[in-house]
Amino acid sequence: MARTRGKDSLGPASRGQRRNKIVHVFTEGRVTEPQYIEIVRDRAGANGIEVRIANATAPGSQRKPITLVDAAARLMREETRAAKKAKLAEKFWPEVWCLFDRDQHEQIPDAFKLAKEAGVRIAFSHPCFELWRLLHHKPVQSTFGGVCGEAVKLLPFANDAENIKSVLPGQIPKGSFALAKKRAQEINAQHPAHKAKDLRDPYTDVYEFVEEGLGITAY
Repeated sequence: MARTRGKDSLGPASRGQRRNKIVHVFTEGRVTEPQYIEIVRDRAGANGIEVRIANATAPGSQRKPITLVDAAARLMREETRAAKKAKLAEKFWPEVWCLFDRDQHEQIPDAFKLAKEAGVRIAFSHPCFELWRLLHHKPVQSTFGGVCGEAVKLLPFANDAENIKSVLPGQIPKGSFALAKKRAQEINAQHPAHKAKDLRDPYTDVYEFVEEGLGITAY
């Protein structure tokens, strides 16, 4: 499996020596998103990007969106300073991403605002990440009323999985990324541009994280 680590520092690097770009990822889920990332990276193979799960050991109390973004913003400042000090080529400067859901969380607009100001990227799903998993199997044509369970029960393996939060390789059909992305773009296009993301149901832009954060365009 591809490595995902919780190391929080850029590490030493002299001018011209670094060969990989580092992408730090803060995930709301302790299991689901990291397992998904590991599976798709394993399928895609080495691509010059090192992924580090920045909050791998964080407790649930530190996984609310606003808390994630606050920690990500601090790390972004630290890593940017380190990259400049190490005189890295800009193409190797680290990125920091947060993956979180709408669920019933408060301060979602504040989290988006803080991320934008700090240069932190967000991959957001409404009502939850399971929508993105579902789109690998079927299109979605109606709202979920903000209830994650409504998306979960549509997953073809929902009744068979002992723990739906675990992501298994067989739950992600090979070659399904392009179709999942197309379906996501179709549901996202139903919402007017002026509508706040936390009010768009259903919505997911996880495919942007896959392409722009992980550097993967197919799996």
